[in-house]
This record gives sequence, structure tokens and C-alpha cells, in this order.
Amino acid sequence: MSAPSLPAPLPRSFYDRPTDLVARELLGCLVARRHDGIWRIGRVVETEAYLGERDRAAHSWHGRTARTEVMFGPPGHAYVFRLYGSSWACNLVTGAAGEPQAVLLRALEPVHGVEIMSARRGFAPDRREISNGPGKLCHALGIDGRF
Repeated sequence: MSAPSLPAPLPRSFYDRPTDLVARELLGCLVARRHDGIWRIGRVVETEAYLGERDRAAHSWHGRTARTEVMFGPPGHAYVFRLYGSSWACNLVTGAAGEPQAVLLRALEPVHGVEIMSARRGFAPDRREISNGPGKLCHALGIDGRF
């Protein structure tokens, strides 16, 4: 599969802004992953903002732990974690360092490498449920705890 034409990666400054704004502006952006020379790309169609220690739904609500340390760091990093102990999920750290906020990538529309993403999910290539959930998204792209 040939290398697709991709826009430049978003600068870290994109993530160093209010989390709810970043969550909205990530919609329509591309997430690209190359593994073993094969590109898998999806367009972000759903996000969810987590507003740090004041947000009871955020992992960082309980404070700084080894698991959530990356959320307290500088913006623009990925926080990859186990979702209910069975699947992986990916948050993108936002806001200023020390303020543990992030945006969960909830769903992607596959746009390149659909056959590979489908195969990873055990689906036929024409099936649309390839990456319509945080765990499915990570599985389709091959994102796991190594990130």
C-alpha cells in the first residue's frame, strides 16, 4: 500500500489550549498510524473532554498516580490506558502541564487502510463498525500499552 499524502502533524501548541475547545477542533482531523510499512488512517468523528481533577469521570480525579502521570505532563502526549480491563483507549493530553486534562478519541471514520483495520477487527472490509468506539479505534489502528 503506497504512502498517503498527509497534512503536517498538529503542533503541541494545538493541545495547549482549553480541553473542550481541543475536543471540538479535533473533529475532522486525521489520525495516522504506520506499522510494518502499512498506513492506517481515520478521520476523528467523536471525542470526549475530561477536565482533570474537578471532573469525576477523569482518571486524574483521584490525583496523580503512576498510571495518570502522563496526564500531568506537557500537552500533546498520548495517554493510552486499559478500558474496563479489556480494550485499550487513547486520550490526548491538553492544557498546561500540571493540569491533568485530556481528550478521549471516541470514534474514527476509516479513510485509508480500511482492509487492514477490518482484518485486525475480524470484520469484512465493507462493515462500518471498524472504529466506532474507543476500544475498537485502538484495536483497528494497533494502539496499545506500548504507546
